[in-house]
Amino acid sequence: MNTWTDTLAQFSSVIRTGTGFAPGEIVCPRYAGERGIEVYRNNYRGNLHDTLAGAYPVLRQLVGEDFFRLLARRFIEQHPSRSGNLLRYGSEMAEFLTHFENTQHLVYLPDMARLEWACHRAYFADDVAPFELTRLAGVAPESFADLRWNFHPGCALLSSAFPVSVIWRAHQDGASADFRIDLDSGGEELLVYRDNFSVGIANITPGSRHWLEQLQQGETMGTATDATLSIYPVFDVAASLRHLLVPGVLIDFDISTEGAR
Repeated sequence: MNTWTDTLAQFSSVIRTGTGFAPGEIVCPRYAGERGIEVYRNNYRGNLHDTLAGAYPVLRQLVGEDFFRLLARRFIEQHPSRSGNLLRYGSEMAEFLTHFENTQHLVYLPDMARLEWACHRAYFADDVAPFELTRLAGVAPESFADLRWNFHPGCALLSSAFPVSVIWRAHQDGASADFRIDLDSGGEELLVYRDNFSVGIANITPGSRHWLEQLQQGETMGTATDATLSIYPVFDVAASLRHLLVPGVLIDFDISTEGAR
């Protein structure tokens, strides 16, 4: 005997994939069961398609409207919405594109999806009070190595083998229509952050990315710097520190009491 949970799971599968419906199993008061399911399914897919289109506007431009509709439909079939907040829907797009058979020749698309999702998260991240640089004046110079930094919830670091930020910028409103992008021109290390009411994308060095990743994972400045210098001997701490001071990157710090340097 089917439980209520089983019925809901079946209904979810029918709505998401369009399969598994048996006439008479699901009753709709205003329509025949099959017609009612179709109405519900179209509304569900339409809302999630629009959500994906809003989160991935450059991806939509790159593949074209008709193909994006197919791509979105396949994605929706495999990834149901699991939150009442649609702003959280679509995070698996990069992984989906890695395995989607129709885009295997567009090798840069997964990284573009990662960049667009990072921009989406940055834009809709929770508001936090801006970091007050004057607080650093109260930190003794010998304690700077023990600082642990708290990053803005919308801040993200990305590494790509392709010039994805160049492609992204070429598809923004106001960009020149006369552009040529060489996918073999080299990769990028990127810092994505919220800049007031817009999203900022900064190109950084591999050393800076490694250092910022260490800090983002909770390492002290001293530990992160030592680890980075062991891999990137010419790492410029002062230049990378300026990235920390960009609005929308840091929100707070504390001083580690373990292993004071």
